[in-house]
Amino acid sequence: MDRRLITLALGMFALGTDSFVFAGILPEIADSFGVSIGAAGQLISVYALSYALLGPTIAALAANVGRKRLLLSGIGLFVIANLGTIVAPNLGIALATRALAGLGAAMFSPTASGTAAALVPPERRGYALSIIVAGLTTATALGSPIGAVIGGFAGWHWTLVLVAALGAAAFFGILAFMPDVPLPPAISLRARLSPLTDARVGLTLTTTVLAQIGTFIIFSYFSVVFDRATGHSPVVLGALLVLWGLAGTFSNLLTGRILDRIGSHRVVMIKLAIVAAVVFTLPITSAHLWSAAIAVTIWGACAWGVLVPQQFRLASLNPPMTAVLVGLNTSATYVGVSIAGTLGAAVIPLTGSHNLGYLAAVPVAIAILVSALATRRIASFAGSKSAVAA
Repeated sequence: MDRRLITLALGMFALGTDSFVFAGILPEIADSFGVSIGAAGQLISVYALSYALLGPTIAALAANVGRKRLLLSGIGLFVIANLGTIVAPNLGIALATRALAGLGAAMFSPTASGTAAALVPPERRGYALSIIVAGLTTATALGSPIGAVIGGFAGWHWTLVLVAALGAAAFFGILAFMPDVPLPPAISLRARLSPLTDARVGLTLTTTVLAQIGTFIIFSYFSVVFDRATGHSPVVLGALLVLWGLAGTFSNLLTGRILDRIGSHRVVMIKLAIVAAVVFTLPITSAHLWSAAIAVTIWGACAWGVLVPQQFRLASLNPPMTAVLVGLNTSATYVGVSIAGTLGAAVIPLTGSHNLGYLAAVPVAIAILVSALATRRIASFAGSKSAVAA
């Protein structure tokens, strides 16, 4: 396997662990700062919002910065910010350090995806992108569960020590193995945002936002949604997170190989339909360990299986703008994560954490409709283009 792609995936693994590990340690953080579970959940929202808003901006401002230098700067800031969260005396300071961690992620993640796409021939882009996304999904299978177990037994501070160590390992890995990559043509912020005026792109990105809202309303509060099944055991919680991440990792890798041959629309529609059904039934299935394990496995496989086909679809719309479009899709993902954390915090006091699945199913169902509209728009554009060519 390409060592360069593995190096980039290692950095994504560090970012993914940081993104997802909070789902397993929110109760400990809330107790430590003396706040509610919903208030602690804003640590997830602030990180996600910082990343989503700053990603396109950093990409434009840093257009003349070497790719390797930008990757190292991003992961370096990410490590420093996590060390800052460890020593934060209160929730306010912790929120500020989480915003800085989001800035580091905004510098690193889209650069990693764009670099991966540039390192391989066009016919292997789907596979290359799946390797990068696998860094995130593997983090849910390994980093996040291990971090949750560490947090349960040793305290959440030690969980973030793990995150910082992973980031440092990625830093030195990139320093040692990542070659200097030629700079892509400079693209202004206006040009980076211009694809949003294309209805095909807008509808595809809206699908991503809605799908991630549905998934992360549940995942952000994973520990309290599944507390009946886990019995508040860090080991059992970690095991469920392992199932979620492993299912997503295998699904993502399989999807990446299929996409280069069969396209994205059918994959997205089927997997979103399954996600909607699974999360809607979570108020029942999350009550028992056996049913929770089945639900988590199916949900993880299908929720993560949507990300790569969405990137693939965007890259196919305008290949020269692949890096920009993939970056926008990642920003859309984190917009969804941010909204989900805030919605969950608002709804938990009203309905309780065990009923979040009813709310989560709504944006996923809407995402199915929006994805269908995107497909129609893409087909209509292709048909009109063919007619003009004829």
